[in-house]
Order: sequence, then C-alpha cells, then structure tokens
Amino acid sequence: MSQQTEKDYVLGTNDEEIQRLGLQHRVWRSATLDCWHRAGITLGSRVLDVGAGPGYATVDLAEIVGSTGEIIAVERSALFLETAKAFCSTRNLNHVHLHQLDLMTDSLPCEQMDAAWCRWVASFVNNPATLVSKLAGAIRPGGVAIFHEYADYSTWRLAPPSKPLEEFVWHVMNSWRSSGGEPDIAPILPSLLVKAGFRILSATPKMFCVRPVDHAWNWLASFIDINLKRLLELKHVDKAWTIIVRKELDAVQANPDSLMLTPMVLEIIAERLTNI
Repeated sequence: MSQQTEKDYVLGTNDEEIQRLGLQHRVWRSATLDCWHRAGITLGSRVLDVGAGPGYATVDLAEIVGSTGEIIAVERSALFLETAKAFCSTRNLNHVHLHQLDLMTDSLPCEQMDAAWCRWVASFVNNPATLVSKLAGAIRPGGVAIFHEYADYSTWRLAPPSKPLEEFVWHVMNSWRSSGGEPDIAPILPSLLVKAGFRILSATPKMFCVRPVDHAWNWLASFIDINLKRLLELKHVDKAWTIIVRKELDAVQANPDSLMLTPMVLEIIAERLTNI
C-alpha cells in the first residue's frame, strides 16, 4: 500500500470527523437503504464497500446480507479502519473483511462481487476512470455498481441567500480540487461506467430542503463547523472570515423560517455487462 498520511484527507480523520460521518450516515440512511433494495442487495449478497470510512454503511450492509453473504470493505485510513473493526466486532459481524489500501495504487482484494457501494469517494480520488475500471474488474457480469456522488455542490444554498455561506461553499470546493479531487464528479461517471462495460440502470438526483429544527440541519451545521477549522488549518482562509461565517450561521439558525438546500447528489445504479 502506498504511504500516505491521515492529513491527506481533505476533511480529516479525527474523532470529531468520525462523529460527523455518523450523523451524515443517519441523515442519508433511509435513502441509502431504499437505494440498496432497488439495486438488489439482499440476503446472501457479496458486496464491496468502497472507501468504507469508519464503517457505518459497512455495518448496515453486513446486517442486510447476513452471515451467508460477505462484505469486503476497503479504506485507506488506518484510524477509520480501527473504528470500523470495533463496530463489526461488537456486532459479531464475522462476514465483514476489512482491508487498508489506496484505491488509486492498490489492487482490490475481490472479484465476482454482486455489488459495489461507493458514496462520496469518486469525488476525492485523483483518477475516477481508474476507480471505475477497478470496480469493473471486481463486479461479476450482472452485478451492479452503486454511487452516491455530488452532481452540483454549489446547490448548497440558504433561502434567503447568504453570501458568507456561498463563499464557504466556494472555499470547500476549491480546497477539494486543490487536493486532486472533483466535488462535481457525478456527471462524469456515466460515460466512464459505459466505457468500462456497464449499463446505466437509473440516475436520480437527491437533495433535501431543511429547517433549523430538522435533524438534517445538524449534519450541515456540523460540516460547516468542522470545515471552518479545516480550511483555517490548511491556510485557505483567515480567522476573521471564519468568525463572519459562524456569526451568519448562528443568525440563520435562530430564524425558524430559514431554509437550507443540501448539495445535489446523483444516485447512479449501473449493471456490469461484460468481462474486462
């Protein structure tokens, strides 16, 4: 495995980020479970969890496929893998196999999988075509690749509009791209999938409109809080600007009539047609 540090992660891998990812998973869980059901993941399925992070989706997948199925979870961060391993151990999920690897440089440790789940991973790698090609080699003909990836990150907006939040979104996207990723990767994926021997079964936009009292608002607010610190740490912004954004968020949250649109995600389900 190539040698890369935890600092290479745009959003970090600390305990605060692990907790935020848990909140994020809970917000998206119902939409995710519905997606997996429509994609055919069921008892006995063999599923590749791509960029598994701390293992929140890994655990859900393992409970769906049961002991007759198998989950292969791959993740680059050792800290995330330790958390995922603890989650699986607590639940006696012995049919989960965790692997630390770099998706860009290492081979995937599986083949003939029924499905691959990839959420907010393609947007962070520096070569999405390489990722898609590797997935094609790991999925059996008739199996599916499932993606939840951002299609238009700038759709993250407040109503009424907020210039500080729009500036924050721009800085997040800029830091993402400066690390080699692409936040708006979803529109690029269909052509890569077709070229790699997949057929697009469905492509559906997903986004929420939430108020300060909604559970999903906490996901977005925590992202802003953590990433203001991260942008400052990376020296993309100065402290005075982060204070302006925090004050704006406080004011918006105090108004029960505020609305926030989440960044648009594209859900793609693609069937593997031919051997590569």
